[in-house]
This record gives sequence, structure tokens and C-alpha cells, in this order.
Amino acid sequence: MAGDLNRLEQAARMSMGGFQDQEAPASPLPAAPHASLRLAGLGLTAVIIAVVLFQLVS
Repeated sequence: MAGDLNRLEQAARMSMGGFQDQEAPASPLPAAPHASLRLAGLGLTAVIIAVVLFQLVS
């Protein structure tokens, strides 16, 4: 079964190879959006933890 999956994966990679060559390379995103997303995620996590702690204490 693992051999079948390996052959299927190889066939998929070979069939997608032509499509990937024709596509334009993706431009890298600037670092600022990643930093702001990380900060937003950290803030959201802090809010969730604060709400959970508040519920446990009350």
C-alpha cells in the first residue's frame, strides 16, 4: 500500500510539474504584515487566556 501511495505522489508531482513552471513566481510578502499578524495572534491568545482565568476565578 505504501508503494501505491509513493507512485501516486510521484505521478501527481510529475503532472503538476508543467503547471508550476508556467506560473509566475510568487513575490515574497514584506515582513511587516507577518509581524502584525503575530502580534494580533498573541493579543488574541492573551484575551482568551484572560477570559478563561476570569471564568475560573468567578
